[in-house]
Amino acid sequence: MELIIFIGLQGSGKTTYYREHFAATHVHVSKDLMPNVRNRDAQQMMQIDEALRGGRSVVVDNTNPTKESRAPLIAAARKHGARAVAVYFDPHIPTILMRNEQREGRARVPKVAIFATKKKLVVPSLEEGFDEVRVVELSS
Repeated sequence: MELIIFIGLQGSGKTTYYREHFAATHVHVSKDLMPNVRNRDAQQMMQIDEALRGGRSVVVDNTNPTKESRAPLIAAARKHGARAVAVYFDPHIPTILMRNEQREGRARVPKVAIFATKKKLVVPSLEEGFDEVRVVELSS
């Protein structure tokens, strides 16, 4: 059982990567799927706890840019005896901006949001408490 934590900018391909690599085996938890929820952090943790309690692996598909945003997720993995795995989407800004421009409606985020997340983005490490850190190189 594992808790996979995606780490990357908006438009870096996280959700597509989930669909291609984990949809058949892991529960998908994403704040993007909770548009009308008041406390999305609490709802996210509830979904994670429920899945791990049930013995199911989970992918947390959000930007998770800081150590502080990832710490409670790592703690949840430990609490349930799951491996904590970081999947870091190496930011290639030209590709991300191009992908974002191809999005429609609410899926497209303001460029300023991408750059604000980039500013906060901390590369994950084993010292942070992860059992494994994987890197996904972006292609255009």
